[in-house]
Amino acid sequence: MSDSETDFDPESPEKRDVGGEAASDQADFLSLMGHAYRGELGRTTSWRTRIDRTTNWAVVLTATLLTWAFSGEARPHYIILIGIVMMTVFLLIEARRYRVYDIWRSRVRILEENVFANALDSEGVEQSNWRGLLSDDLREPAVKTPLLEAVSRRLRRVYFALISVLIGAWIVRLTVFATTATTVGTATVGRVPGEIVLAGVATYYSAVLGLMFWPDGRQAKGEVHSGPESNEWK
Repeated sequence: MSDSETDFDPESPEKRDVGGEAASDQADFLSLMGHAYRGELGRTTSWRTRIDRTTNWAVVLTATLLTWAFSGEARPHYIILIGIVMMTVFLLIEARRYRVYDIWRSRVRILEENVFANALDSEGVEQSNWRGLLSDDLREPAVKTPLLEAVSRRLRRVYFALISVLIGAWIVRLTVFATTATTVGTATVGRVPGEIVLAGVATYYSAVLGLMFWPDGRQAKGEVHSGPESNEWK
């Protein structure tokens, strides 16, 4: 065994501060940030794929339910209500995945805004404390998006349209294939009166509308959004 191997002590202050030495050298620091960016971008892509997979499940479920529900008059209307419940479960699963995804995306955005963007245009906006923010988050990763905010974002992006389609199809199913003289009577599920079923669906949809527009005006860090058009990109 060589002297260099026997002298190696990972607990020594010199070895523990190797990262600090890289931070003091500009070339080493930029190289380190490049590796960090690729790692965080890989995590972001992985969790983005998980979110898309849940969305695909929801779309397939919607198409399957609608096909089955309208394939015959004998099909029970409440199967669409079960689909709405499943859609809500998918929404909550996707909101959780979105919150984890946002951890890695926020790190990627910090590097893009404060390293790469400033390298291209040093007059751009910069967070003076970005290194401290990134350091703290690497030591103690934290979820940055509240659950209700994550649900609101996924509703606006995907699930409000799917839920609206299912509820609209349910109403059509009640009116077109009515089994009683009134729509209220047709909405009955087992021993649950149609009035209660209709009131429950209306309350649910009102809650979905409220969540979709909450919190108004807030936007995820780094999300693509509309802005003033520029001819330079055309």
